Amino acid sequence: MSTDPISIIIIEDEPEFRRRFAQIIESEPTMRLAGVAANKRDAQALIDREHFDVMLIDLGLPDGTGIDLIRNVSQKKPDVDIMVVTVFGDEQHVVSSIEAGATGYILKDSTPADVISCIRLLRAGGSPVSPVVARSVLRAIRSRMGAAGTVGNVGAVSRSSNTESNPLSGRETEILQLLAKGMSFNEIGEILGISPHTVTAHIKKIYRKLAVHSRGEAVYEASQMGLLRS
Repeated sequence: MSTDPISIIIIEDEPEFRRRFAQIIESEPTMRLAGVAANKRDAQALIDREHFDVMLIDLGLPDGTGIDLIRNVSQKKPDVDIMVVTVFGDEQHVVSSIEAGATGYILKDSTPADVISCIRLLRAGGSPVSPVVARSVLRAIRSRMGAAGTVGNVGAVSRSSNTESNPLSGRETEILQLLAKGMSFNEIGEILGISPHTVTAHIKKIYRKLAVHSRGEAVYEASQMGLLRS
């Protein structure tokens, strides 16, 4: 197990919050602040330049939305954990962030101890969310379930709804299909032309998104959701 400190970048436009989060990270011996940015342009340059494990990001930036940066990092650096730290706890922002690739979502009023705890949970494979945020996610799920329940053919609607709400990216779905066929990480990497390390990073995100902890659980859950093709 690596003893290297967790490397973190912060994307936040409000100076007060930027300083606060930077101080939280710098005061924790097991973590390292790799850089900060106050807008989307500087954030993209930081992302391209630095190697980091975790990105803490606000959604409301002066020159664009943080959603675009979340999507960019999720696609290009799949081994990075992304945690939204924002004042927006409504359903639209929460769901958009998760769909873009965020694996954690907390509000800015979180205590320093909560922030540190959530970062550790992220790196351990968890998906920390604030209670208000969790409620928004539940509302979104209930809304989709309610929409599915209004149609007569329940089986057909269930499959359609699950397909449309697939939480996995195209690459993650490809990897899960190959996992379901019993292929090893090395074999999957060879087939897709990516390294075993990248395969592992994708699988880690698959487990988080499906809330499972093993290959078997992932395949079973995906089958129940209609995400695997026969």
